[in-house]
Amino acid sequence: MLFWSFFRVFLHLLSGLSICIFVFPFLDAEKQQQRVRTWSQQLLAICTIDVRFIDASRGEIADRAMIVSNHVSWLDIFVINTLHPCHFVAKSDIRQWPLIGFLCEKAGTIFLARGKQREVRRIYEGLVHQIADGKRIAFFPEGTTAAQGKLLPFHANLFEAAIEAKVPVQPFVVRYIDGQGKFHPAADFIGEMTFAQSMAIILKAPSMTAELTRLPAISTEGAHRREVAQLARVAVQQTLGITD
Repeated sequence: MLFWSFFRVFLHLLSGLSICIFVFPFLDAEKQQQRVRTWSQQLLAICTIDVRFIDASRGEIADRAMIVSNHVSWLDIFVINTLHPCHFVAKSDIRQWPLIGFLCEKAGTIFLARGKQREVRRIYEGLVHQIADGKRIAFFPEGTTAAQGKLLPFHANLFEAAIEAKVPVQPFVVRYIDGQGKFHPAADFIGEMTFAQSMAIILKAPSMTAELTRLPAISTEGAHRREVAQLARVAVQQTLGITD
């Protein structure tokens, strides 16, 4: 059964690569986004993960915004893509993952090397231009994954791109829960765990629900990046019910 599930994931990754290489060049941005949304939904279905969307934005939704979220797993990208297909900023390590790294690159992921300030500046400038071009950008300000029930400090650097592009920040919260509403342990992707190990744990585990909550947009007008980062973190923290 596990082998068959892995094989289904492998075939789905290959189909994604084929779409990116042979179909995307002939599609406009809207149709590309629909393909990404559908492909992400199908991947999560293979992993027996349902997505439940909760709109806690109180109507404060921005047409053009930078999306930020807490970071639990590689799954987060695809969960968010089921609602808002985005160009994600991700750590450069992901580019080395077999198949999925290449797929993320073709889908527009922006890879960032850790600890290189010059790289951060280059990425930041590119984000401003992409937001101005109407692309939806998303990143995980914790910089790495954290076990469910924990929230790491938010790095403020990339929030500057939203300020310069004059768009708000739209925080999201991702939770993975079991049938009893408790954190599902199979979702955690931490430490030295590899993508293959994480996938095996998820495929062997009972089904889970990915709960995606959209929070009110945060204005960046006249704000400092650290202020915006802190406001976003507090909003996510309160929704998760976490206390420092």
